[in-house]
Amino acid sequence: MADRNLPRHHVRPAAGQWCNDPNGPVFHAGRYHLFFQHNPGAAVWGDIHWGHASSPDLVHWTDHGIALAPTPGGRDALGAWSGCAVVDDGVPTAVYTGMDRHDGIGSVMLARATDDSLTELKAEPEPVVPGPPQGLDLNAFRDPFLFTHEGRRWAVVGAGHRADGRADVLLYRVDSLTDWTYAGSLIDGSDPVAARVAAPATAWECPALVPAGDGRWVLMLSLWIDDITYSTAYLVGELRAHGEGLRFVAGGGGMLDQGRDFYAATALVEDERTLVWGWSWESRTEDESVAAGWAGCLTCPRELGVHPDGTLRLAPARELTALRGRPFTVGDALPAAYEVELDVDVTQPGTEVVLGLGPALSLRVTPTRGTLVLDRSAAPAASTHPQPRTPQLVATVPPGPAARLRVLVDGPLIEAFLDERAMVTEKVYPAPEGPLTVEVTTGAAEVAVRAWEAAE
Repeated sequence: MADRNLPRHHVRPAAGQWCNDPNGPVFHAGRYHLFFQHNPGAAVWGDIHWGHASSPDLVHWTDHGIALAPTPGGRDALGAWSGCAVVDDGVPTAVYTGMDRHDGIGSVMLARATDDSLTELKAEPEPVVPGPPQGLDLNAFRDPFLFTHEGRRWAVVGAGHRADGRADVLLYRVDSLTDWTYAGSLIDGSDPVAARVAAPATAWECPALVPAGDGRWVLMLSLWIDDITYSTAYLVGELRAHGEGLRFVAGGGGMLDQGRDFYAATALVEDERTLVWGWSWESRTEDESVAAGWAGCLTCPRELGVHPDGTLRLAPARELTALRGRPFTVGDALPAAYEVELDVDVTQPGTEVVLGLGPALSLRVTPTRGTLVLDRSAAPAASTHPQPRTPQLVATVPPGPAARLRVLVDGPLIEAFLDERAMVTEKVYPAPEGPLTVEVTTGAAEVAVRAWEAAE
């Protein structure tokens, strides 16, 4: 029997051990390529390489092992840390953080694919940005991400200031991949919107700046505080000319994923959509991960855009409906991997509908309050992470008389999407077992439920 505690449809190292940040998603020669931080020697963080998987359809992934390893004696000798990937003059190229010191200050390095399969990325010996700009005393300098604005290429790098603990996103003009010019701060923690939405943070990791689709931009920021990773926020705003560079003017924002097992989001910008992946870490202890032989996986690909009212749209990639296999129904035993879609139309205010995934996990939807409550009281997280692990988690969306909930489950990984306006990623051990249940516990509603076992 398959191990229910093992995700089967999400990118992670086939050989097991450690996986963290998604890196460098790129589409090339008819395939999606996705890289990720990987320790091949243990199910704990350290000795960071780039693992690699590819897919023709975002559904079926092939693991290709290690694509990029640290270079002994090189500027990435202590790790090939996070970054992005672009196709430069026809050659897929990783733009990543080389680490050769222990204080979180890296350099920006390049590694070019040796063939169209991208199974090997050959690192350039010297960095294109050897370190932070002169005069800045930083506690972090890492995670480059490239974007194009009005025909010109730019890059952002995550940073934090040592003296005042202020998080920052540094901006570079990229005239070519080997010619970078520092252009100041794009936005920092003193911005009032950022201070409200993306704080506290002593550094912002993995900044990713993508077009929203309506003329605005979305800046994703992972919140790092004194060596602890917490959660991922987003800001929505405008890019405006500022001296020789740009300034991000934030108008609002929130938590990109309202669950507790999502971090380090990265993105692939396509013609009509932006795809986003995150790292889903573990809600169990490190000892449990070591005993299992693996830790961490990437989330499913998600589409980021805007609704007609201008608010952020967050949904599973449309290709994932191809995973819908054998239908099952309320009362049936849960498969190891599946999707449930729940439509609720209420006829009384305050109506609550509860979707039960076995006896240990439930998701409660109250449309007129705009709330989704994930209740894992019977399956508490064992993790010692400082982020609070309350038995219940509440996600919010604008209230209304109806709601649609989509839940994708792959072993222990729960990914819920409410009205395409809120995402919740949570790892639950042991993985849910038992019957699928649906109950109107308060008020009155018309409820439609559809469920499918994940196809192989």
